[in-house]
Amino acid sequence: MKRLALLASALLIMAMLAACAGGPASPASSGGDTTTQTDSGGSEQAASAREVLIGYTASQTGKYNVESTRQVNGLNQWMKEVNDAGGIKLADGTVVTFASKSYDDESNGDRVQELYTKLATTDGADFLISPYSSGLTSTASPIAEQYEKVMITTGAADDANYTQGYTGIYQVYTPASKYLTGAVDMLKAKAPDVKKLAVVHENDKFSTGVADAVKAYAESLGYEIVLFEGYDSATTDFAPFINKIEQSAPDAILGGGHFQDGSTFARQLAEKGVDVPYMALLVAPPEPTFADLGDAAVGVVGPSQWEPLAKFTEAAASSAGLTWVGPTGDTFVSDYQAAYNDEPSYHAAGGYVAGMMLGEAIKQAGSLDSAAVKAALDSMDLLTFYGHLKFDTSAEAHGLQVGHDMVFVQWQKDGDGNLVKQVVWPAEGATADLITR
Repeated sequence: MKRLALLASALLIMAMLAACAGGPASPASSGGDTTTQTDSGGSEQAASAREVLIGYTASQTGKYNVESTRQVNGLNQWMKEVNDAGGIKLADGTVVTFASKSYDDESNGDRVQELYTKLATTDGADFLISPYSSGLTSTASPIAEQYEKVMITTGAADDANYTQGYTGIYQVYTPASKYLTGAVDMLKAKAPDVKKLAVVHENDKFSTGVADAVKAYAESLGYEIVLFEGYDSATTDFAPFINKIEQSAPDAILGGGHFQDGSTFARQLAEKGVDVPYMALLVAPPEPTFADLGDAAVGVVGPSQWEPLAKFTEAAASSAGLTWVGPTGDTFVSDYQAAYNDEPSYHAAGGYVAGMMLGEAIKQAGSLDSAAVKAALDSMDLLTFYGHLKFDTSAEAHGLQVGHDMVFVQWQKDGDGNLVKQVVWPAEGATADLITR
């Protein structure tokens, strides 16, 4: 009986081994490929993964530290959101996520040149984001072009960087030459009775460049420039200029320079009781402390690259015939505040949007190939929480930002008589109508 039991057991084991030998072979793992089971019991090849490296320098030290830190915070927020959402899927099924490599440029142009070379070569960065400031970006741009790396620039408004024949450099900010031209567009649309303009500006390179550009633009639209004068940066008494303004009797004043001179100019105009219905000044009005002027601040307009108040929406994109890419401004602001316990500045918004534009171009291209990504950027025409984004594709100014308008804020009084900032231009992002002073 024992022998019979042993024989039966052996026969059973042999039958089981034979059945296994006739079954399907187990898949071997190679090159990181994996399989997933389907509901029907079959299998499908899972998408492969690819981590894309974004390289940039940040001013962890030096004079650009504050602005640069905020710019990097915005970029990091975008990367985290994309990665947490599972990445971007390419045409071949590859799922792309993002990592970054950065160095401290010390707010120094010589460091920028050395470090962007390292990022493009030793570190093998796939794409680049610019450092903060036009000066540092002008140093990084030829390196990016030399090594054929697409670079999105943010924190860099100088037009000249985009007239050097580069083919892979793309600007997020409104160019400096258009800092005040939007004010002319605003007047044309909202105050058609305005015909005569006075341009009074600080005599520094930035302010003079902006003033020259707005003068030429206004004249091209048929406006009469009744006064065009500059003042020294140290000016504290604007009486001579105010007298000339009164004599020339403009319908609007454009110009200014930086915070101290701009706020002093606005205060002295109010003290003199100068009756000019509209005024737009550089730099000073968007600052919260401009409200310290009290009634002298009412009606004063100022340009900003972006403001949390701006209400660019999917509905506004549809009305303008543009493609909308989220998130909304409210979502960006709340997420940024949760991450950094701080209200985002336009520097942070610029960093976020630089990443978002790169990601959108990769998505549209369906590829990481530089030529395909550049083609997607060339055809981009979007509305985002940051505003309209579109690039010049001419050989003369390739990559120059031509879609984004400065956001113009105006100080107004609310129902309780409190001074508040309102966005009055462009129309797609406005929170209130333009008022007279």
